[in-house]
Amino acid sequence: MAKKNQSKRLTNQHKESKGAKGIFGDEAKYHDMDVSDLSVLAKELLEKDYPQLVFRYRKSVSKKEINDSLCQIDPELGQTLFVEDSSIKPDGGIIEVKDDNGNWRIVLVSEAKRQGKDIENIKQGKLVGTKNDQDIMNAGNAIERAHKNISEIANFMLKESYFPYVLFLEGSNFLTKDVVVERPDGRKVVLACNSGAINRIDRLTAANYGMPINKNLCKNKVVQIEDTCVMLHAASLFTQGDGRRWSIKDMIKVMMDVAKTSLQMLGRDLFRQLTKS
Repeated sequence: MAKKNQSKRLTNQHKESKGAKGIFGDEAKYHDMDVSDLSVLAKELLEKDYPQLVFRYRKSVSKKEINDSLCQIDPELGQTLFVEDSSIKPDGGIIEVKDDNGNWRIVLVSEAKRQGKDIENIKQGKLVGTKNDQDIMNAGNAIERAHKNISEIANFMLKESYFPYVLFLEGSNFLTKDVVVERPDGRKVVLACNSGAINRIDRLTAANYGMPINKNLCKNKVVQIEDTCVMLHAASLFTQGDGRRWSIKDMIKVMMDVAKTSLQMLGRDLFRQLTKS
């Protein structure tokens, strides 16, 4: 209920201020806003910036839709489906725009994953592990489930020259720099970003082909392998790097940047010429 109230408050404030600028004051403290609420807000901002275009938001895409899309590319693709009503449900849902032919084209897919509470535990003086004698908890592998959604949306967008999939990461399992945390007794604990026990970013960079993180990779990269060109659908991975929570302002900024890149890539297929970057 708290998240829904926060979402409603943000939406109302957005309408009153006629834009994003007015929502990033005190509301930026609501770090636990659901990414799906922010995706809905991003859709509203896109509608304001591009009133000539029609957008929609949906929470999922069915496996049947994905298979149909693959089959249109090559009849040998998209043939296997056992559970007719199965679907893909990214945390933040999917924003689409209607093109000149009345087809819905994806402009943004977003997810947010939090893993690793080492910083909070150390600050509270809490010891972890099976014997409660460790400062740091070995990271689990739950984050690897993100690969499934990324792969499925990449299949759905196989014919597109862009891939607007954004994955926000936060928590001590996604450090890009060493962090020193002080316990209540004054003892300092170093969380090393290159520690295999806690860092899980390397298990996600398969989704962006090892390209830089904290970078908009929406426009597909084309690489040449001998006499063949391959187009890469790379997810854009974003992390604060030091375990901090994401703010609404920073998340919306990234989401809008990626969505606008999608619109630029789709410009030739949209009814009116886009004039805003």
